[in-house]
Amino acid sequence: MKPLTEREIRTAFVNCTKGEAKRLSVPRDLADRPWDDLDFLGWRDPRAPDRAYLATVLDGRPKALALRCPGSATWQTRRGMCSICLTGHTGGVSLMVAPKAGKAGQQGNSVGTYMCSDLSCSLYVRGRKDAGAGARVHESITLEEKIRRTEANLAAFIAKVTA
Repeated sequence: MKPLTEREIRTAFVNCTKGEAKRLSVPRDLADRPWDDLDFLGWRDPRAPDRAYLATVLDGRPKALALRCPGSATWQTRRGMCSICLTGHTGGVSLMVAPKAGKAGQQGNSVGTYMCSDLSCSLYVRGRKDAGAGARVHESITLEEKIRRTEANLAAFIAKVTA
């Protein structure tokens, strides 16, 4: 993924107002992120633990989503699988809910998917981060195919938000 600037990220949000995008918390360490290993940049808001964000490049243009996610709770200790990267976690998968873009979102409609709670899907797929024993099932497809699948799953989620 090409590195994104704070300005590119803020202007890429498709499911919140310009004012909300201006006020939300963007990581200060953008220059230090492993951009070559990322399919998307994901982060949790340190000031609001129930908020998360992701930014990616689709069709050559940055796109970003504002997400809502539950805080940590005891029920989250069960095993779950991320719908984006297909990594299994014990207590590390959350339902991420995105308000739909446009009028549908203004009416309260939303779309959800189960994702890695730390939004590090790209790093799990590439083996740069370990989710623990049994997190990644053995597959006969190549790393490039796993990356393409992750990108396709993310693009499908974004398409549901923007539909």
